[in-house]
Formats: sequence, structure tokens, C-alpha cells
Amino acid sequence: MEFDKITVPEEGEPVEVVDADTSEFEVPDTPIIPILYGDGIGTDVGPAAQQVLDAAAQATGRDIAWMRMYAGESAREKYGENLPEDTVEAIRTFRIAFKGPLTTPVGSGFRSLNVALRQRLDTYANVRPTYHLDGVPSPVSNPEQMDMVTFRENTEDVYAGIEWEHDSDEVEEVREFVEKEMGFDDTIHDGPVGIGVKPITEFGTKRLVRRAIDYALEHDRDSVTLVHKGNIMKFTEGQFRDWGYEVAEEEYGDEVITEDTLWEERDGEQPDDAVVVNDRIADNMLQQVLTRTDQYDVLATMNLNGDYISDACGAQIGGLGIAPGANFGDALCLAEPVHGSAPKYAGQDKVNPTAMILSGVIMLEYMGWDDAAELARDAVEATISSKMVTYDLHRQIEGGEKLKTSEFADEIVENIETLA
Repeated sequence: MEFDKITVPEEGEPVEVVDADTSEFEVPDTPIIPILYGDGIGTDVGPAAQQVLDAAAQATGRDIAWMRMYAGESAREKYGENLPEDTVEAIRTFRIAFKGPLTTPVGSGFRSLNVALRQRLDTYANVRPTYHLDGVPSPVSNPEQMDMVTFRENTEDVYAGIEWEHDSDEVEEVREFVEKEMGFDDTIHDGPVGIGVKPITEFGTKRLVRRAIDYALEHDRDSVTLVHKGNIMKFTEGQFRDWGYEVAEEEYGDEVITEDTLWEERDGEQPDDAVVVNDRIADNMLQQVLTRTDQYDVLATMNLNGDYISDACGAQIGGLGIAPGANFGDALCLAEPVHGSAPKYAGQDKVNPTAMILSGVIMLEYMGWDDAAELARDAVEATISSKMVTYDLHRQIEGGEKLKTSEFADEIVENIETLA
């Protein structure tokens, strides 16, 4: 475990993988956890989240040995590059890591540092739980109805980055092939054109859907909804739906039942011990999350649709400053918030660290530290409910007290000590 510019803490121990297929770990009382604050506001929300997670761990008789790693601006300063191999190997080695948002500089060679890191690590499931915290202002009447977990495929779809720039030699070759060899000669308009490829594979689809169903079974969720636009994109998004149903029908026995079977054989009566797998068209699903919010539990979807839908769900519970996320691979977790780096607010000690903290809560749950995770989440909710909030929520809450990022973290820690 030697790295170029990363120092491994002496006091901690690495987590041990017991079963890679089930992501079962043996977590010591003081695990070594790589942490990357990130760019922009990451330098504010990263330390705040670290402070809260430390307090939750210590209140439950444990500790965390944090190991600083680098990407983006911090990596350019230390390594002269945006995504050093040190960082990738640190996450692979220690298996559970925590990061803030990254900014991809223009001309860096990466479309997105965040996407590049997910692809390098093969963290194929972007998991975004969306739930309302008491006291958070919301644009909907009953935000407490929102309690969904989106499993977004992380490595395929248009995010794979297979595309060609207009007026390039490559795009003209692809265009000629599509028009002359594949018979779409009347489809593409004349003039400059950009072309991309949208890969959806059986392998990528099925491992994502398995992860979503496993989660539903483990967390007593009633349903898994396959979200797609298969009525139009029949051989990509439609195939995602079909492969998803194959997983449900062929691999889970009586634990899973499809919606068609539910109505054909059971007249809509769901068995107590089975997860129902159904599917919805993506544009309709964007309405359903508003009009029938409480009828959905776990969503399994492709990369782009998952990005849209999880952000729409996040709006209902207070915005991206609240929404947590994590990336799961096989026996690997990289927790990170949904929001971006917002560089114009960097270093001002004013932004909301809740999304970063709650992403850490997902990480604690992944480690099996459910008591610490619950304590941290409850303390965040208690702080917001008492109207002790950062500027973004303060301007929406009458009679609230506006706190700096660091002050908000201090209040959460005090509530952890009170609740423990």
C-alpha cells in the first residue's frame, strides 16, 4: 500500500472484503477511508461533512482514519494532472471512499472528471436516495411522500462519450456508413452534424437491475420500476426494459413478481414478501414522481434518464443542496453528493453541506454502521427543524438563524451528542 503522494494513516486498518459478489465487508472499528474534498465548494462542505461523520462514529464507539487523496485542482497542484493513478488506486485498495464535487477544466482531456472516475473504477450503479427532512422548504404540498431510491446505470448510454464532432473526418465516415451502408439516407439533415452512439448492453443492464432488486429486498421496499423510453428507442431503451424483466423473472423466484403477473394471477393483490417489478415510460415517470409520489420505491434506469429523474425528485425535497448520492461497484463504494462544485461560492463558508453529509450517511450504511448513519441523519434533521440553517434555506424560512457552513456542522455535532 505505497502511494506516490498519499500518506496512509498509521492508526487505522483497511476494510476487508469477505465476499465481493455480495459486497460483504469486515469493517474494523477504525477503518481507513480515503477522502477527496473536491473543487469549488468542496473545500467548504468536505471538512464539514468529515466533522459530522467523525462525531457520529465516535458517538457509537468507533472512529475513522481519514486518508486525503486528490483530483481536480488539488491534484494539479500536487501531481500536475487532474486524475492521478494514486487516487484511483487508493479507492480500489481501500474499497470505501468519500468525495466532494469536481470541476473539469476546459481542455483537460476529460469530458467529466466525475464520470471518468466512475468509469475507471467501474462503479456502475449511481445510487441516489431521495427523502424529505422535516423543516426543509419544498415546492410541493406533501414532500414527505417522496421516499425513492434511484439506481442509475453509470457506465453506458450517451455518457459513454462515443461521439464525433461536426465537420471532422470521423463524423463524415460515420455519416457515410449510416446513410449508405445502413440505409438511413433520408434521415440526417444536410450540413454539419454531430453524431453520437448510445450503447446499452445486456451485461450493463442486468447487473444494474440486480443491484436495484437486491436493494429492494434488503430494505423491505415494495417495488422496482424500470424507467425507459422504449416506445421510441426500441433497441436500446426498450431492450433495457426487456433485459430488466428477464432478471426479475429468471433469477429471483418467488421473491420477485412482475406487474403483469400481479394483475393476471393475483388481481392486483401484492404478496407481503415479494417485490413487484414494473416499468414506466420516462416522460410519464417525470409526471408520476409528482402526481403519484408515494407509489414508487426503487427506480432502475439508464444513465441520462436517471440523471433527469433523480434531479426532478431532488427538487421536491428541497433541491440539490439536500440530495445525497453514492456510486456502487462490486465490493466498492464511492459516496458523493449530487450537486456540482459551484466555484463562485468556494471558500466563503456559506453553502449548505447537507448533501455531502447525507452522502456520508450512505457510506456509513454501506459499512454496516447503521446506528451511526441514523444518528447523523437525525442530527441533520433536528438542526434544520430548529431553523438553524445555511443561507439557501434561511431565505425561505421565517424566523430562522443563518449559519455559516462550519457553524451548521457545529450545530449538527451538538445534536449528535444530545441524541446519542
